[in-house]
Amino acid sequence: MVTISKRLETIARHCPQGARVADIGSDHALLASYLLVEGIASYVIAGELNEGPYQAAVRQINALPQVKHRASVRKGNGLAVLSPGEVDVILIAGMGGQLIVSILEQGAEKLKGVSRLILQPNVGEELVRRWLYENGWQLVAESILQEDGIIYEILVAIPGDPDLPYAGQDRSREELMRLGPFLWAEKHPLLRTKWLREKEKWNRVLASLARSDKPEAAKRMDQVKQELEWIDGVIACLRTAKP
Repeated sequence: MVTISKRLETIARHCPQGARVADIGSDHALLASYLLVEGIASYVIAGELNEGPYQAAVRQINALPQVKHRASVRKGNGLAVLSPGEVDVILIAGMGGQLIVSILEQGAEKLKGVSRLILQPNVGEELVRRWLYENGWQLVAESILQEDGIIYEILVAIPGDPDLPYAGQDRSREELMRLGPFLWAEKHPLLRTKWLREKEKWNRVLASLARSDKPEAAKRMDQVKQELEWIDGVIACLRTAKP
């Protein structure tokens, strides 16, 4: 038995049965181990950039003698650990959105034949949604959860029509890239919690700018006020949504 966090369990639920899975930046191969032990993945590749996490991942996989023959732990940068067509699913979790986008960009040739991306940015979800949209990946699911006081979003995409999840909603595509088209349609309670926290953050920025004597502070204050007005509109919609 492999015990993993609620965040990783949620990611695992988005993984198709019997898939060949690559977990890039594998967090000591815990999720990879779980996917094997639970019979979800048929084969896993755990990729690590640095020696310490790589060795920890090797030890984790070696501690599972019944399934370790269906796992490969590899040291390398991003998708460089993969050969084209080697996996069906790529997981990238627990990194900033900009880093996830960079990994996908640099390893673009390794995405041929991949049928699903499961991405969990710690910050910068909008950047990841925009990359998916611009590169022909269709969002098919989103999850949001809170663990240890931190809110996480999980994005699932397949090759397809990138416009589809953004169509027919009451917000623009640009707005939905910030909010998450599926999360917005669902009006998930945690989405309101997230944007209340964002409002607090921008109110602190506004208070700091108000104390500044710099000439550019006034212009920046106007921008922050516009952002706060938009956030207030989002929160108001989420407050009146049915539970």
